[in-house]
Amino acid sequence: MLLLERHEALPDVFTRWFAARGWVPRAHQLALLEKARAGRSALLIAPTGGGKTLAGFLPTLVELYEQNTPRAERVPLPPRSGGEKKKLVSTGRSIRREGGLHTLYISPLKALAVDIARNLETPVREMKLPIRLETRTGDTPASKRQRQRRDPPDILLTTPEQLALLLASADAPYLFGSLKRVILDELHSLVLSKRGDLLSLDLARLFVLAPQLTTIGLSATVAEPDDLRRFLVPQPLDGAAMADLVLGQAGAQPQVTMLDTAAHLPWAGHSARHALPEIYDLIRTHKTTLIFVNTRSQAEFLFQELWGINDDNLAIALHHGSLDVAQRRRVEDAMTQGKLRAVVCTSSLDLGVDWGDVDLVVNVGAPKGSSRLLQRVGRSNHRLDEPSQAVLVPANRFEVLECRAAIDAVAENAQDTPPARTGALDVLAQHILGRACGEPFLADDLFAEVRAAAPYASLTRRDFDDAIDFVATGGYALKAYERFAKIRQGADGKWRITHPNIAQRYRMNVGTIVEADMIKVRLVRSRGSGAVVARGGRILGQVEEYFIETLTPGDTFVFAGEVLKYETLVEDEVYVSRATGADPKVPAYEGGKFPLSTYLAARVRAILASHDAWRALPDQVREWLEIQEWRSLLPKAGDLLVETFPRAAKYYLVCYPFEGRLAHQTLGMLLTRRLERARLKPMGFVANEYALAVWGLGDLGLRIERGDVSLAKLFDEDMLGDDLEEWLAESALMKRTFRNCAIISGLIERRFPGEEKSRRQMTISTDLVYDVLRKHQPDHLLLRAARGDAATGLLDIKRLGEMLSRIKGRIVHKPLDHVSPLSVPVLLEIGRETVYGEASDALLAEAADELIKEAMQ
Repeated sequence: MLLLERHEALPDVFTRWFAARGWVPRAHQLALLEKARAGRSALLIAPTGGGKTLAGFLPTLVELYEQNTPRAERVPLPPRSGGEKKKLVSTGRSIRREGGLHTLYISPLKALAVDIARNLETPVREMKLPIRLETRTGDTPASKRQRQRRDPPDILLTTPEQLALLLASADAPYLFGSLKRVILDELHSLVLSKRGDLLSLDLARLFVLAPQLTTIGLSATVAEPDDLRRFLVPQPLDGAAMADLVLGQAGAQPQVTMLDTAAHLPWAGHSARHALPEIYDLIRTHKTTLIFVNTRSQAEFLFQELWGINDDNLAIALHHGSLDVAQRRRVEDAMTQGKLRAVVCTSSLDLGVDWGDVDLVVNVGAPKGSSRLLQRVGRSNHRLDEPSQAVLVPANRFEVLECRAAIDAVAENAQDTPPARTGALDVLAQHILGRACGEPFLADDLFAEVRAAAPYASLTRRDFDDAIDFVATGGYALKAYERFAKIRQGADGKWRITHPNIAQRYRMNVGTIVEADMIKVRLVRSRGSGAVVARGGRILGQVEEYFIETLTPGDTFVFAGEVLKYETLVEDEVYVSRATGADPKVPAYEGGKFPLSTYLAARVRAILASHDAWRALPDQVREWLEIQEWRSLLPKAGDLLVETFPRAAKYYLVCYPFEGRLAHQTLGMLLTRRLERARLKPMGFVANEYALAVWGLGDLGLRIERGDVSLAKLFDEDMLGDDLEEWLAESALMKRTFRNCAIISGLIERRFPGEEKSRRQMTISTDLVYDVLRKHQPDHLLLRAARGDAATGLLDIKRLGEMLSRIKGRIVHKPLDHVSPLSVPVLLEIGRETVYGEASDALLAEAADELIKEAMQ
């Protein structure tokens, strides 16, 4: 009865529309409508299929209907045409229009914005609402983007980068003065990175331009709701403000299982080739299957392999972010129309896209986090009252443990989204330049505005002033170079850009996603020997430049689901032709590799330590662990197991922190430095998500047993002091981290009018600047930003520090006379190439057979 009473808050046209579909408005949809009418911002947490998107837009649709329809004649009107003029009304600092942009929808993905717009057009069309809605992404034609600024729609669906561009223009007060609402979809995904930092700063700006503004955040997977609630509203100078919280009704419990393969389960590797026939059987027995993998390389490999066994000629497609936009759109349209049986995809389809015909999700490889898995599982049976169906396909035995941990976490609805970020200084510098591109500003006003953004609520005035000085001069060490001076302070005290072309260059470089240099892949006819390749041909997408540098003409590789032959490289395009190849390579991409979440890592350690938990594991894996326990040890949940053993005239130390590849790589770097000082002659190390192996010429096991080397001292937290600083000073990884910060901050511009810097030029430029700053200004803003990134990003120092603290007094040494079963997977990483294919798999299998034989002796 309560639901029916609240239902009456809807205008009749909406009530009839719901009834025509046999729907009743859900409680959380009506609750958001009430919050909007009360002028309150709100965070909605509701399961996938619970109507979150409609709930987010419902207040806007109702308000625009009532705003454009006289009360006496609340009947549907035809949609307003795009060319209608808007009346301007002055309201002091902001400019309000009768009509104009009412609602801004922000999505983390271009595909999601386009899909939501397509879905939203249905109720607008069927109720004949007087509403115009449009999308604006990087794929939107320039002519349409210019028209949107002159004549904005009622609802604009866009991305964080496009919002930053719009705010960095002189007409931002005109465009956003009428704004009433911002809807942030998949909010948990937006706030986890520097994109979220930039978005928070832009939200703070919108609250100044449109004081009447409220926000709605939408999410299905949230570990700490209060973090997101703070993100949605301006923060006061003292204390904290939060948006209201609306919780949706829980949906049907997802049904997630793990493939217990009948084939031999590999000890290492990531291809899941052993399970291909079983994955194909799943596709054959379901209507539509989404097959998620963690990298674009894996997507290309798996798609090609599935086509090789597609005897039933099923419609199987490929989708990832490097494919040409036209091809991605064709796949999305075909999915919408129910024409595909399966899509092999990456995180490009993780979020929000609503395809009701998907009845199974297959996740190939370990999911790396329970929240990410819940998000992917939710793509199946995108309805609240039907359980989502998912099958996890581990590629190796360690991944079985991670998959088991993730399934248990999903059953408990346990989330593992990271804690709230502290706003990055390089992003702040970019925002300051963007503000100056829009209109001159006073530093005090901008400081107050920035502090209203949740990630920057604790920003110190010193850091803010340093950021201003950086944008104005490049910093003390770079002040002599005029090209770094992008803003200056006028006699009126306001900061403005030094030259109009600064704004143009800002627009070309805006954003926080720093990708590797990409080369366009153009399909042409195969040339004969010595023939010139004709220009023209269809663009298939992009691959990373360093991959192409590894090829020679005539080599074959897999891309866009086809086997291609490398013909030649012309400027920023690689010309390819269709080919057949026995062992084509797969492009390797730097992006898209997820770290193992801390939460799942703890669960994996608990599974290893519990014989009861082994009962849920496949027989092959249970036998593997039993043999490990017999031959060596299995660590308790809080312990660190360290094994030492000789092999092939070298001595190995293998430990099992389960803290993810990034933290393990940093640990390996620091351990080898300490072993060098102890004259143990380390030769190298290798890491995977679960373990770290170090090898050298010195018998480390013997030295530990004799007491010459203390494991407690070797793994002491003090390695994060001088050892870390010395290593960072010479680390290529640190230079790469600095390079990313330099690009984001605007110090080094990647794109110029008419040209774009190559990766080599970028590297030389940033390495020179890095060396200058380290020598002459070690506390420079960008060096501080890079160190902050290193703590949680490429080097994962923060997580490593937490691990070293956790294992203090809990290190268990097990000296062995040969390889242990648990060490085989990480040892197989030694010398492994980052390409897939039958030859590399065969070499891996051959090495695995030899190691397994030793481990089982």
